Amino acid sequence: MRRRDLIAFLGGAAAAWPLTARAQQGGRMRRIGVLMGAIEHDPRSERLDELRARGWKTGVNPRIDYRWTGNDTERMKNFARELTALDPDVIVVTSARALEFQRRETSTIPIVFVGTNDPVGQGIVPSLARPGGNITGFTIFELSVIGKMLELLKRLAPGVARVALVSSADNPSTRGYLRFFESVTPRFAVLSAAATVENDAADMERAIAEVAQQPGGALLLPPDIADSVHRDLIVATAARLRLPAISADPLFVPAGGLISYGAEEGDLFRRAGGYVDRILRGEKPGDLPVQAPAKFELAINLQAARALGLDPSPDLVALADQVIK
Repeated sequence: MRRRDLIAFLGGAAAAWPLTARAQQGGRMRRIGVLMGAIEHDPRSERLDELRARGWKTGVNPRIDYRWTGNDTERMKNFARELTALDPDVIVVTSARALEFQRRETSTIPIVFVGTNDPVGQGIVPSLARPGGNITGFTIFELSVIGKMLELLKRLAPGVARVALVSSADNPSTRGYLRFFESVTPRFAVLSAAATVENDAADMERAIAEVAQQPGGALLLPPDIADSVHRDLIVATAARLRLPAISADPLFVPAGGLISYGAEEGDLFRRAGGYVDRILRGEKPGDLPVQAPAKFELAINLQAARALGLDPSPDLVALADQVIK
C-alpha cells in the first residue's frame, strides 16, 4: 500500500472531524498503529507532511506508529505484539498475513484492515454486513476479478495457452485464488497451473522459470505482498523469459510490467479513513460493515508489449486508465 494513500485517509479523516472534536485533540493523546505488509523503501512510500495541512498535529496528536514488515513472518509477529502493547486507539493493517498476526494479539483494540480477501471464509468476521467484534475493513480483491484478468490477458496475448497463478504458500487468500482460477480457466481455453512460492527471491525466480519451460506460458499475479516485495524481479524475469504477465499490483506496469488490473488503492484508503474517523469518535468497528472495492484500474505498458511481439488492439488501449508508451 502507498504511504501517500495513508496520508490521504488519515488527513481526510481529520478534515472530517467537527471543530469541537478537533479542539478535544489537545485533551487526550490519540494514537494510531499501522502494521504494513510491504517494505519501507517501496516506491509507494512517501512522507507524512501532508497530515499537518489536514488538521492533525503530526507527532503531537495523534501519534502514528508505523511498523514495516517486508512480508517477514518474525517481524509480523513481533511488530503485531509491539503495536498491541502501545494500546493505540485503532490499528490499521495492510495485508492478509499481517492481519492474521495482529488479530491474534488483541480482541479489544479496534482493527481496520485494508487488503485482505474473503474475511468471512477465512474466519476473520462472521458477517460482512455486521462483522461484530473488534475488526472491520476493506477487501482489496474479489475472486471474480481473476476472470477479468484472464480475459484482459487473452485479449492482449491471444497466443497464451497455459497460465500460472503466482501466489505465496502462506498467503491466507491463496487457496481461494486457486479454486476460483481453476474453475474459470476452461472458459478462456487455457490450462491452469499453480506457481505457489515462498517469500524468497530465488524461489520466485525458479517458479517463473518453470512456467517458461513450456510454450504459450503466462503469469497471473493476484494481490500478494510477496509479489509486491519481489516486483522488480518478477518484471525482469518475465521479460527475460518472454512471458506475458498480468498483475493486480498498480505499480507493476510503472515498474516495467506488461499489464495490470486491480483495485484503486487510494479510493480504498480514503474510505478506510472514514472508518478510522468514526472509530476515533466512538463508534464500534463491529457495527461498520466490511466493504469491497468500488473502483478498479487498468494499465498497459506498450513498450513491454512491443518487446514481447504483442500488438494491443486500439479498443483495449482505449479501456486503459494508464498507458505507458
